Amino acid sequence: MGKAQDFATLHVKGAPVELYNCWDAGSAAAIAAGGAPAIATGSWGVAAALGYGDGQDLPMAELLALVARIVVANDLPVTVDFEGAYGDSPAEVAANAKALAATGAVGMNFEDRYVGGTGIWPVAEQAGRIAAIRDAVGPDFFINARTDLFLQSGAGAHAGVIDEAIARGQAYEAAGASGFFVPKLGDGALITQVCADVPLPVNVMMHDGLAALDVLQAAGVARISYGPSSYVAAMQEVTRVTKAIYAPR
Repeated sequence: MGKAQDFATLHVKGAPVELYNCWDAGSAAAIAAGGAPAIATGSWGVAAALGYGDGQDLPMAELLALVARIVVANDLPVTVDFEGAYGDSPAEVAANAKALAATGAVGMNFEDRYVGGTGIWPVAEQAGRIAAIRDAVGPDFFINARTDLFLQSGAGAHAGVIDEAIARGQAYEAAGASGFFVPKLGDGALITQVCADVPLPVNVMMHDGLAALDVLQAAGVARISYGPSSYVAAMQEVTRVTKAIYAPR
């Protein structure tokens, strides 16, 4: 079984794989040394480490070079936060996803917000973009379809968009997605509803309002991502040590 298949088998409903996100080959190696079963980049940390802002400010060529370096530097499957795949049309996102797959990465996050704009792609258009990517990358590449509905609404409004989120998850599954990512959704009952109604493995992101691990397991979550928290923690530690070095004595 290849790395792509190995990565897919990590997604078990009720026994979520936890992915502590890296930002370069060095952090990937440190995460692998800690026992991680796979490597996942986070767009915010990758961009910040190279001096860019999030939201595809980092040129795609630089991102692809970085991913290729991570892939050759470790033996684990690598999945990439590819944001909006650096394109709008199905043809553009398909070509860019194919270039990502050529680095040796086995998967990608693909979000439904208008990167650099406001709002979210209509569900039929986003499903068409997912279908184009699937055609370009083949059957084994893991397309983690992300909805930004919960990121773009406050926690108090999440119940009001849950039906739309579920409809999107179902449409993305029909279009060829491999997983469904619902960052910022934290309520255990709502997560349970998504897991029950969307056939795909469901991915949540660690944040202060996220339900406890046992609740996520009972809900049927299959993947937990840590997002930018890994990069933030590492940089805070560097700053802490640096302040101690340069503090007046």
